[in-house]
Amino acid sequence: MAETIEEITMNFEEAGVQIVKELEKEVLTKGAWSTIMFFYQELDRKTGEFGPQKISIRRYRKMSGVYKQQSKFNIGSEKQAKQIVEIINKWY
Repeated sequence: MAETIEEITMNFEEAGVQIVKELEKEVLTKGAWSTIMFFYQELDRKTGEFGPQKISIRRYRKMSGVYKQQSKFNIGSEKQAKQIVEIINKWY
């Protein structure tokens, strides 16, 4: 469990093998409720190679001194990411 925003990561290992590799992290909001956007890749277990880059936006709530994930939204492809950016730009 992470006690600080800096400790929160998408990196994940299973049996000593890295399954999720965090490429970048941006903290969007800090506080009791924090929002972090991650740029990451997942391991393709068949090929042993990391797959396409993805984005995850996650909300964390600090309770009893530790951050716990409350929700997440994953953007699974570059196409979807570009569509989201296009719509946001249109709205703003």
